[in-house]
Amino acid sequence: MSDLLIRLWEGLQFYWGDISYLTVQHLQIVAVSGALALIIALPLGVWMSRPANQRYAMASMQVLNVGQAIPKLALLALAMSFIGVGSGAAIIGLFVATLLPVAVNTYEGLRAVPQHLLEAAEAMGMTPRETLWKVEIPNAMNVIFAGIRTALAINVGTAPLAFLVGGGGLGELIFTGIDLNDFGMMLAGAAATALLAIAVDLGCGLIQNIAVSRGLRLTGRE
Repeated sequence: MSDLLIRLWEGLQFYWGDISYLTVQHLQIVAVSGALALIIALPLGVWMSRPANQRYAMASMQVLNVGQAIPKLALLALAMSFIGVGSGAAIIGLFVATLLPVAVNTYEGLRAVPQHLLEAAEAMGMTPRETLWKVEIPNAMNVIFAGIRTALAINVGTAPLAFLVGGGGLGELIFTGIDLNDFGMMLAGAAATALLAIAVDLGCGLIQNIAVSRGLRLTGRE
């Protein structure tokens, strides 16, 4: 165990310049694909949660499940066959892989809002739009953020595969290390990816603490 830690530390020191450069590429791919997924999945989850659209909700989730069920490497290869080699294929592949957790958690979070709160909002004269923004979304924020954090963790962990389609990122260290049988290089890339995933999750947690009121955060822990 100590030998492994020593080799990890030496690898991080030796490849620090490469890690810094490739981390920027990695973050760019994650940021663009994650932002696209949020732009699509959050409204989709809201749309599926509306009572009038319940008949379509299950079919929509099955379609999203297809993107989650396809092996990530096959998904990237499929995107590459349409777009070509480069970061564009990586972004599209990661975007598709990230949709499901956000959409499903948004749907389930909104559907789990207690009925008495909805009835109280209706009794106060709120319109359906006002009820959504002032009652449903605030009460579902903990569940929605759980989906976002899961999706971004999947995104960061899958992004090393982008190297295989010419997308760059920390996968360059991992797969080059495998090809060259350089354990230190591979370990440095894997450790940097893991630390980046932790950092992204902590950042999302900080945003969640700011965005969700203290009372709802406490309720979410019960």
